Amino acid sequence: MSATPEQPHALAPPEPASAVPTSLRDLGLLFFRLGATAFGGPAAHIAMMQDEVVTRRKWLSDERFLDLLGATNLIPGPNSTELAIHIGFERRRWAGLLVAGLAFIVPAMLITGAFGWAYVRYGSVPSAQWLLYGVKPVILSIVVHAIWGLVPKAARTLPLRVLALLAAALAAVGINELTILFAAGLGALLMRRVSAGPRDPQRKLAPIIPIPMLPVAAGTALMGAVTLPGLFWVFLKIGSVLFGSGYVLLAFLRADLVQRLGWLTEAQLIDAVAVGQVTPGPVFTTATFIGYVLAGPDGALLATAGIFLPAFVFVALSGPLVPRLRASANAGAFLDGVNVASLALMGVVTLQLAGAALVDLPAGALCMVAAVLLIRFRVNATWLIAGGAALGLAVHGIPWRAGL
Repeated sequence: MSATPEQPHALAPPEPASAVPTSLRDLGLLFFRLGATAFGGPAAHIAMMQDEVVTRRKWLSDERFLDLLGATNLIPGPNSTELAIHIGFERRRWAGLLVAGLAFIVPAMLITGAFGWAYVRYGSVPSAQWLLYGVKPVILSIVVHAIWGLVPKAARTLPLRVLALLAAALAAVGINELTILFAAGLGALLMRRVSAGPRDPQRKLAPIIPIPMLPVAAGTALMGAVTLPGLFWVFLKIGSVLFGSGYVLLAFLRADLVQRLGWLTEAQLIDAVAVGQVTPGPVFTTATFIGYVLAGPDGALLATAGIFLPAFVFVALSGPLVPRLRASANAGAFLDGVNVASLALMGVVTLQLAGAALVDLPAGALCMVAAVLLIRFRVNATWLIAGGAALGLAVHGIPWRAGL
């Protein structure tokens, strides 16, 4: 497909980056491919989206991509899925919102559902350590490349660089991600108001992105038999209120499904989280696996719908506000702070990923080779991940040392 003209580097305008709309087919194909190949969690997914929609296709400018990322971090739910939905809305409005979101979710849902079927039939999760060995170093290079390209746009002033360092330090000591994002936004807003002086005509504070919440009840069910409505409601509640990483998802699942309802054992929960980690696409498709284990295909569909439905609602409510926020000097300053803090959080996650990915010299060499291929030859991230998986299979997945 041909790339649309690149937008000038300016503050994000009220309309999409290109006057030529992206076809729904192109949106669907891109996000279906990402959903089927994007391993490594939200940081890796975001990096792959930046490479595809900013660097390769030029559907968005770096500045608009950062604004969407910042807005995504201010609402509950799966960040990378919500970013995909935001991008779909930017390119084709409401139809694009649905196509991009569903295309990103469906392949991961099908793969995770297949794991659920195998788990119910055979009682165990197939080992995929060979896959992670080859894929993680490649993902590390992709994420570092994305952060390196976005930092000059986000941390373009000294105060924003200071905010980035403070946000990274707070994240490293375990401060809640949402607290860091709001603190950085308010810090950037305060610095702008101080530097603008008392005669600033836009001194009145513009409204910030609201955090919508679907109505949820504290006690949605009592311990007992699994029901399809109860399963849907549990995952709808989790999708409506969950901020943070996959570890936060683990805490919610354990509190509801193991401790309160007694629907899962601790061992089953650990297996479910393991499946979410070794399959591509959104980590929230862990819900698909749990739904299948508890209630078969119908349970898998309802659990998936429940946990992802709030993401579509939140983006539909907040997405149209992003251009208006950027048009306001005060709200734009707040968003600048959120953007730079979002990249700082990605940086901290990347350091944690490095510890898990670079386990030996071959893994380090693979990371360096992937970086050269990505930067010098611009090899598509999907092919790099496929190559990493193949190498992991060759090294750890095939018992060649036994003479087979």
